Amino acid sequence: MAQYLTQYLRRTLQAHPTRVATICGTRQHSYAQYAERVARLGAALRGLGMQPGDRVGMLGLNSDRYMEFFFGTWWGGGSVNSVNIRWSAAEVAYSLDDCDTRILLVDEQFKAMGGELRGLCKALRTLVYCGDGDTPEGMLNYETLMAQAIPGADAMRAGNDLAAVMYTGGTTGFPKGVMLSHDNLAANALALVGQGAVNPSARTLLIAPMFHAAANAFMMGTAAVGGTFVIAPMFTPLGALQTIQQHRATHVLLVPTMIQLTVDHPDAGQYDLSSVQTVVYGGSVISEAVLQHAFKRFSKADFVQAYGMTELSPCATYLGAEEHRTGAARGLLTSAGRATLTTEVRIVDERGSEVPRGTVGEVAVRGANVMLGYWNKPEQTAAAVRDGWMYTGDAGRMDDDGYVYIVDRMKDMIVSGGENVYSAEVENALSKHPAVGASAVIGIPSEQWGETVHAVVTLKPGASATAEELMAHCHTLIAHYKCPRSVEFRPALPMTGAGKIQKAELRKPYWEGRSRAVN
Repeated sequence: MAQYLTQYLRRTLQAHPTRVATICGTRQHSYAQYAERVARLGAALRGLGMQPGDRVGMLGLNSDRYMEFFFGTWWGGGSVNSVNIRWSAAEVAYSLDDCDTRILLVDEQFKAMGGELRGLCKALRTLVYCGDGDTPEGMLNYETLMAQAIPGADAMRAGNDLAAVMYTGGTTGFPKGVMLSHDNLAANALALVGQGAVNPSARTLLIAPMFHAAANAFMMGTAAVGGTFVIAPMFTPLGALQTIQQHRATHVLLVPTMIQLTVDHPDAGQYDLSSVQTVVYGGSVISEAVLQHAFKRFSKADFVQAYGMTELSPCATYLGAEEHRTGAARGLLTSAGRATLTTEVRIVDERGSEVPRGTVGEVAVRGANVMLGYWNKPEQTAAAVRDGWMYTGDAGRMDDDGYVYIVDRMKDMIVSGGENVYSAEVENALSKHPAVGASAVIGIPSEQWGETVHAVVTLKPGASATAEELMAHCHTLIAHYKCPRSVEFRPALPMTGAGKIQKAELRKPYWEGRSRAVN
């Protein structure tokens, strides 16, 4: 049966109209109030010319209006383009023009860029200001549109109808618009519910950026069970601690970088985090040391890891609460878990044939969550999705019990003296040094070895270490050929808007002027 995302809202409205739907600063709406606002926004967008399947964009920090944007666009029959807030105006303009986004909502933080985009975008026709300040000239006011609109009927788009175009990070070349259907997003939401990562009594904290697929997945899982959303504009460690305590949040999504910053905050011990039942994390590798520290800070919480990518709506595997409680002795805390309830996962060679268990190959995923394709890029779609399988570009292995271990992005593999080195293993070794806050391991050119292992390290506040000390530390944990031959220290690592380390930026100066970036 074809899934339709507005069903989640309709179901909760019927069963729990007075339940709190959203808490955002001083604003709070019940499900009855929230559903009416969604229906009004859907009608308002149709009045602005939105046709079935048309893209509507949102450029703003997290808010209750951001949630209304998602469900109001779907209610009205459109599809969403949640814009990366870390991009420059030129990058945003590219994404809007690429998928013909004609209506864009901007908040107070991005109203100036909204004006700039008017001159940069060919597609953009209408700007809607959804902040609380004065409406800029040439923009429509969100609340005025809502007040004037008569709640409209649900367009009931479903199944393979386009629900979202989510752009992958623009770290290399032009970004790709990932087309996701109602079925795609629904399959992921149901898998999250089935994993036990959310429940109907959830008070879900949305503090990871809502433009990102991971936050969207967490939102959809909570919407599927009719939970309450506590929405914070953006992540800060202190903001996370304060919001959890103030609103007694029960379910939290954080990427590993956010977890580390939160649990390492000097005032973390002063805040009551006992309300948290579940911490969901993913998006990049987490070290066991950080995870063990998080277990102590969130002492009453279960932990669930999700692995995937935007093209998978975004989850492919889960490492569940039980594995986090008992899996340390079996080495499961370094695993990405097993296939979700709605996916199949296998490890394949360059011909697409499954490799023996324990052998490193490419992670491939099949299921209802696999994207429709890349917007207007049929060749890249055909290269990524073959016979229903999404080829992730991640290198991994699977053990005899079906647990997947991600060893690296395949393009991040370092070949040194004929030996393959996977950076995640080196980074995990570095993380066990008490002075290391974060690290990124890359391959740099070497006349002798082809490539050598180079580590870029940030130290914890007040800590000190030398390159020689860190290299010697790694020698006690991993094979000699895997250890860094050089180390540089930086105050911070370059990050994407989703909290991932931009290794391409770290590699660039070492490979500049060469015809290829591997030896």
